[in-house]
Amino acid sequence: MSDRFYAVPDLIADAQARFDALTNYAVTLCSTPSVGEPVEVRYRYRKPGFIRMDFIRPHAGAVLAYSPDTGKVMLWPFGFHTFPRLALAPDNPIIQGPNAHRIDRSDLGALLTNVRELQRLGETQFAGHEAVGARRAARLVVTGAPGHDVAGVGRYQLWLDVTTGLPIRVISANGQGELIETVLMDDLRVDLPEIEPFL
Repeated sequence: MSDRFYAVPDLIADAQARFDALTNYAVTLCSTPSVGEPVEVRYRYRKPGFIRMDFIRPHAGAVLAYSPDTGKVMLWPFGFHTFPRLALAPDNPIIQGPNAHRIDRSDLGALLTNVRELQRLGETQFAGHEAVGARRAARLVVTGAPGHDVAGVGRYQLWLDVTTGLPIRVISANGQGELIETVLMDDLRVDLPEIEPFL
């Protein structure tokens, strides 16, 4: 694998266009923060912003569901539609993830918006093709200009699936190059028939 870097800004714009064109997606997310324990969830998204997260670890069985209609997050600590059920604001600390992630800003569209903002005053480099599990992906490195970050991130490494054009692995770092989080998106599927309720 070559270590040469090439300027290829259009792959991010293409990923954004592909996200804009889809109606829903499902993926298993495994997030490993630099500090704290890994989080693994079955994640589903439906436009215009409905999100459901079924936790595998930690808190196995817990479910979070966000509705853009109400602006609220429903939490079922012991399984979907079991008692108790709590209605919370998306910025409630008890449901924020590592690095203060919010469910209403957790989808691929929000990620790509942040990447494009970092890209606007920075640079994007293509670092070749690599395998991510069973998928082939284009690896990009997006680095913000000195002193410019987006939500604390100064550098993204993204692996874009060559079939869907969407991110399937992301590593974020701050402006000093210190690791923030690694996220693996396994079994990404788009435009699925809906077989389970979101809320």
